[in-house]
Amino acid sequence: MEIMTSSSDLTAPALAAPAQRRALSQLFVATVTWIALGLVAGLFYREFTKAQGFPNGFSGQLALVHTHLLALGALVTLIVLALEKLFALSASRLFRWFFWIYNAGVLLTAAMMTWHGILDVQKVEASKAISGIAGAGHILIGAGFVLLLISLWKGIRRAS
Repeated sequence: MEIMTSSSDLTAPALAAPAQRRALSQLFVATVTWIALGLVAGLFYREFTKAQGFPNGFSGQLALVHTHLLALGALVTLIVLALEKLFALSASRLFRWFFWIYNAGVLLTAAMMTWHGILDVQKVEASKAISGIAGAGHILIGAGFVLLLISLWKGIRRAS
C-alpha cells in the first residue's frame, strides 16, 4: 500500500510569529545567562572556601547556589523554551509576567543564598533579613510558576 503525500505536507513549517521569536530569543538568552551564572557560582564556591581554609565539600548555603542556578534558572527556562515552541505560550499576556517575575525570583533567591553562604564561610552571624528577602524570592518563583501554568493551560487549549 502506497501512502500519498501532497507537496504541502513536505514543506517547512511556517515561521514563528514575531512575538514567539522574541520569546524564544529571550528564553534562550536567559538559559545561557543562568548556565554562566551557575558555573561561576560553582567556581566561586570552590575557590572562596579553599581560600578561607575550608576542606573540599564544605556544605552550606554557598554550596547550593550553583545547583539552584542551574536547576531553577537554566533547566526551567530550557523546558519553558521547548513549551513555548510547542504551545506559543507568549500568546498569553501572562507569559511576559511569568518571565520577569520568575527570573527576578531566581535571581533574588540566589543572591541571598550567596550572601548568606559567604557569611557562613566567614563565620559571621547572618541577619534575619536575609532569610526574609530570600523568602520573597521564593514567593516570586512560586508566583512565576502559577503564571507559567496558566499560560501553559491557555496554550494547550489553543492547540486543541
